[in-house]
Amino acid sequence: MSAISWNDFKLNKQLFDAIAEVGFENPTEIQQKCIPLVLGGQHVIGIAQTGTGKTAAYMLPLLMKIRYAQGSDVRALILVPTKELVVQVASQAAALAKYTDLRIVEIYGGVGAKTQIERIQAGSDLLIATPGRFLELYQRNELITKQIKTLVLDEADRMMDMGFMPQLRKIFEVIPSKPQNVLFSATFPEKVERLANEFLDFSVRVEITPPATVATQVVQELYYVPNGATKINFLEHLLNTHPEFSRVMIFTRTKDVANNIYKYLDRKHLGPVKVIHSNKGQNTRINAMNDFKEGKLRVLVSTDVASRGIDVTNVTHVINFDVPIMYEDYVHRTGRTGRAFQEGKAITLATEAERYHIDKIEKIIREKISIKKLPKNIEVAETPYAEAQLMAREIDRQKRYEDPEFKGAFHEKKYEKKN
Repeated sequence: MSAISWNDFKLNKQLFDAIAEVGFENPTEIQQKCIPLVLGGQHVIGIAQTGTGKTAAYMLPLLMKIRYAQGSDVRALILVPTKELVVQVASQAAALAKYTDLRIVEIYGGVGAKTQIERIQAGSDLLIATPGRFLELYQRNELITKQIKTLVLDEADRMMDMGFMPQLRKIFEVIPSKPQNVLFSATFPEKVERLANEFLDFSVRVEITPPATVATQVVQELYYVPNGATKINFLEHLLNTHPEFSRVMIFTRTKDVANNIYKYLDRKHLGPVKVIHSNKGQNTRINAMNDFKEGKLRVLVSTDVASRGIDVTNVTHVINFDVPIMYEDYVHRTGRTGRAFQEGKAITLATEAERYHIDKIEKIIREKISIKKLPKNIEVAETPYAEAQLMAREIDRQKRYEDPEFKGAFHEKKYEKKN
């Protein structure tokens, strides 16, 4: 029978005190099912969407297993795909380990390794790392792996999307003892299943919601708009006339679009607003996310670098300015709102060329997104010739992908002229 309160778990007083302090009232379903399994030494595959409490589902039993500072070498390793996630997971680890003497060290690329190496040399019990930086420090003989007894792969689907399989295989090879392996993922596509088969023997699979499901408390809305300028006009309308849009994440596909939206909203005084993407320095990104988390920003504009890299419970709205072409990212983007059982709204703006991706997303999430009409007072801009050409070519590309015999609208027009 599943535990229904924290007291049903075999955790120590230090962890119970931390749980009370961070305000976790009752364990979520993924926590109820996974904590006893991880505590019991099982290999576990946990599949749960963002915002269901999966970090604590592996973190609490992990902290209980290593319990107190011991020796100088790492005893538990958590691998995540991005710097932002390292920072986020380390923050939760520090909060839950507050009343212990455990030494938690986070390492990631994009910054100098000197300080990270010094922290490792001072002694660490739990290491939270990106695969690339972990391998780099291991190859420089700065990491001793022989004491690692538990290995967690978090956000496994994103790791596969980002091409981390070769690095993960190398990491598996350099951990000599057979550790307890735990894998968490928001979705479970075929490539993650292959990773799980290679990584975990005799594992227990815990699936809380079907793969790629949007949380029920998130209202999803879809608006078809003719072009980018009209998207901007609609965005301005939403932020100008709806004060309930008080903590908003806007997602774009490219850094240029993210920068342009940031500049526009800032110029129109619709913020406070900041922008984060891979060209921004690590400190800039972390500071922007912290400001957003603390309520100092109304709007955070981001590429998908942050669709899983920020944990904020009061995001009122997510706006997909561009439709994601990695379809699982739709789930992760919308998962930024409606967290901790609160209601949220996800609004997607799509051009005719993006309709194709909407169809694919609806198949993955197994539901239709509610289509809404643009308010009448939105200025519908004329589509520039260059943008119209790009969209036409993209629609041709989509049709050719579905039907290799399709010659394209441009080809058909030429054929008509000849005849």
